[in-house]
Amino acid sequence: MAFHSYFLHYPENLQQQIQQLIADDERLTQYFQNKYPEPHDLRSDKQLADYTNGFKQRYLKNTPRLDSVGYKKQADLVKNALGTHTFQRQQHGGKLKAKHHIAIANQLRAAPEALLRCLVVHELAHFKEYDHNKAFYQLCCHMTPDYHQLELDLRLFLVLEQKALSFYQPEV
Repeated sequence: MAFHSYFLHYPENLQQQIQQLIADDERLTQYFQNKYPEPHDLRSDKQLADYTNGFKQRYLKNTPRLDSVGYKKQADLVKNALGTHTFQRQQHGGKLKAKHHIAIANQLRAAPEALLRCLVVHELAHFKEYDHNKAFYQLCCHMTPDYHQLELDLRLFLVLEQKALSFYQPEV
């Protein structure tokens, strides 16, 4: 499997380190067992919505409310996206109504909490910044200071999942 596309925007020396980690299944698994030993416990869409709204209330108080947050099958999301933030405007009579929806890929249902947080913060940042620009990433880092490391680890988590090495099991 070719995973290099996940890491193309990283510096060459870091890409080499990542490739070495990915090539050694035991080392990759050990990295996650040491750094993120447990999955989060947000199993239901309601729990995920409460979690997401907590970040929104703390960091984006003056933005419109979220209409829905939930886990979705990967096929329901934009190609190669783990999460989406959709914004719909509807003309209803003389009023313009806006709706905000966040969808998180089902494969993150048993991920470590820090990686779920990274994706939630990413999707919430789209409330203020639609593009992945400097201001967008500054906002992500404001909400979770280690955002860039978590984003890298989230990409590594995808590799772990795709290599069927994940030891994370959702608690029932």
